[in-house]
Amino acid sequence: MSNTLQTHPAEGLVDRGGRPSRRRRTARISRGAPYLFMAPAMLLFTGFLLVPIVYAAWLSLHASRRSGGGILGERIVTFVGFENYARALSAPELYASLGRMGVYGLLVVPTMLGLALLFALLLDLPRIRLRTVTRVGIFLPYAVPGVIASLLWGFLYLPRVSPIRRVFDEVGLTPPDFFGSTSIFFSVANIAVWGGVGFNMIVIYTALRAIPTELYDSARIDGCNEWQIAWRIKIPLLMPALVMTGIFSMIATLQVFTEPQTLSPLTNVISSSWMPLQKIYTDAFVLNDVYSAAATSIALAGVSLILSLIVLTVMQRRAFGENK
Repeated sequence: MSNTLQTHPAEGLVDRGGRPSRRRRTARISRGAPYLFMAPAMLLFTGFLLVPIVYAAWLSLHASRRSGGGILGERIVTFVGFENYARALSAPELYASLGRMGVYGLLVVPTMLGLALLFALLLDLPRIRLRTVTRVGIFLPYAVPGVIASLLWGFLYLPRVSPIRRVFDEVGLTPPDFFGSTSIFFSVANIAVWGGVGFNMIVIYTALRAIPTELYDSARIDGCNEWQIAWRIKIPLLMPALVMTGIFSMIATLQVFTEPQTLSPLTNVISSSWMPLQKIYTDAFVLNDVYSAAATSIALAGVSLILSLIVLTVMQRRAFGENK
């Protein structure tokens, strides 16, 4: 092959000195360009995601034991296999927290996506005024950090300083108990809903603006009103965006931590293991059992990955029409 290349310099593969031609060097650079552009992202992925996952997996297979001397013995890290997983997965607190997370998700995901879709459809109506101001106003709560939003809502919930309870008292009605054993789910979900509606609304509204307006004009000529256009044209064409925001919302539900952790000092209803991530935090940094916490983290991450893949596969087949 090399002899053939060297005997046909006119083909542009080698120059007269036997070196690779400019066209061949350009082709090599073009082939390597994607890897060059991907390198920073791969480095960040490796450093901030892959390495912590591998380290957590290593911790989950080890434990700290004392070697001789009773309580005065030296603590050493030993390999214990799946012992941490067995202890973590047999804890009743974990399944109780998963149940609370399921209730929280049933409250948050449909409400948040429904409001985001409603706001996006209203903003897309023709001849609507103050469109930009309204869009920024709905998006603004998303820009507030979760801790700050939880503290602000905590002041509104707290019986001694709540203006909402004061209004109820002024009109002679029984004020709501925001920290009741059942109402606490709505109180926590409310913070998450208003924190995520703006982001999902922007995604859905951007997808709406990409739909050709000729479809709306044709529907109006056929006699459709705005409600029929939204139900029969806009919402079906928004299914890919709704699938994406739905998956993002479910992943965020699995990661709920900030809202209950911030509200926990204000009430005794929220325990230190109220949500799965709170249990992991308590095990790792309060009880100083990082090995059991790592096992719970890996198990929860595995369940989250499997659920996300199942939901993504099912929704892709329905929303995108993909059979494979």
